[in-house]
Amino acid sequence: MIGLISRAGAARVVVGVGAREGVSVDEVCGVVEEALRGVGLTPAAVTALATVEGKAGEAGIVGAAARFGVPVVAYDARTLAGVPVPHPSAAVESAAGTPSVAEAAALAAGGELLVPKQRSERATCAVATAAGSGGDGGPDLRHHGDAEVRGIAGLVDLAVNVRADTPPEWLRRHIALSLDTLAAYPDGREARAAVAERHGLPVERVLLTAGAAEAFVLLARALRVRRPVVVHPQFTEPEAALLDAGHRVERVLLREEDGFRLDPADVPEEADLVVVGNPTNPTSVLHPAATLVKLARPGRVLVVDEAFMDAVPGEREALAGRTDVPGLVVLRSLTKTWGLAGLRIGYVLAEPETIALLERAQPLWPVSTPALAAAEACVSERALAEAEEAARQIAVDRDHLLAGLAEFEEIRAVRPAEGPFVLIRVDRADEVRARLRTLGFAARRGDTFPGLGPDWLRLAVRDRATTGRFLQALDQALTLTTR
Repeated sequence: MIGLISRAGAARVVVGVGAREGVSVDEVCGVVEEALRGVGLTPAAVTALATVEGKAGEAGIVGAAARFGVPVVAYDARTLAGVPVPHPSAAVESAAGTPSVAEAAALAAGGELLVPKQRSERATCAVATAAGSGGDGGPDLRHHGDAEVRGIAGLVDLAVNVRADTPPEWLRRHIALSLDTLAAYPDGREARAAVAERHGLPVERVLLTAGAAEAFVLLARALRVRRPVVVHPQFTEPEAALLDAGHRVERVLLREEDGFRLDPADVPEEADLVVVGNPTNPTSVLHPAATLVKLARPGRVLVVDEAFMDAVPGEREALAGRTDVPGLVVLRSLTKTWGLAGLRIGYVLAEPETIALLERAQPLWPVSTPALAAAEACVSERALAEAEEAARQIAVDRDHLLAGLAEFEEIRAVRPAEGPFVLIRVDRADEVRARLRTLGFAARRGDTFPGLGPDWLRLAVRDRATTGRFLQALDQALTLTTR
């Protein structure tokens, strides 16, 4: 397995590549690296190699992408022909259907050209800033699924991973009762004790937070780390919080051809903070607990985001509750399974010294009285039994969705999927997503996750009836997109 370690916060670029048949990996890498050196960049800045569909399977390009640890993004010739380029070629247009493969592919997703067409004997490349970050040239780390459902009323929401038809009525009533005590300042002792009991931990190992997102901010601000590493693709808020706190973040990018599975050897030994999701959003990969434990060592903080673990039957591979793993920090969210995204409630499980450090970084009364009431209720025996039943139903509904997706030759789904969502790859995903919106369905774009490109979508798992309607809409969207 090859994992790309890249420095976030520096320039992030897309490299457009054209090549003759039989070009070697070394030649492609050589011309790309020479072009990058000309503008003071290294291969760590590359987010993707982009090319025309007819060249996407060329062994030299595929091998170069593997060496750089980035995806190959392919565009049809018609799309590239519509991209204005500074150095068009009639000969290239005649052969490839576009006036420039390298320059057009580099610019197809937006951005600006940094290096125009560069040539070797059998390869060409061009370098452009990666569009979408609003500043550093990388993916938009602050884009989340809720943005997909804004602006059009009545969309069926497959973009947000909150369980449908939640919160349940009994939980609504329990939260409503807490409103009678709003005149008093929040007192989190009972909720904290309930969470500790749920995981068999002393209260000194528990910190309640305003959702898991607050926990990422606390970690970024309170921890004194020198070399933080975030394993991608995953939820982008950990990296965003680290960058906001002034850290220089390294990325380890997992690859589609490896099933987006982690090899602990990909993480640099010197990393003193490692962040990984399990099951991972958006890939829906569930990493073995034994694999994650291999990342732990004295002097390193290992942050495992288990926001979706309660959607896994039996919570297998969970690390919550473990006290034998040095430096382990586990984050949990109660917003996804229970439909409480608007209430903001989650918690951190860690060594008492780490909890105390994070607690000092929190403002006074960070968790509201209704959120505390929800936390206590959601870790009760009744709630845990209901969550387990929901997790088993999600697994059944996910299998139904995956079976339906398998009927489409145009779609590749990441398997095995273990979370309440699936990740799919489809050509011209942005057009498919737009078509789906007109047909009443919101899907989550994937290109804002580091390590993914414009051909990815994430779909939340819903009930069989909703999935059936979605698959019909997807069939129409794919038909309209390929015309």
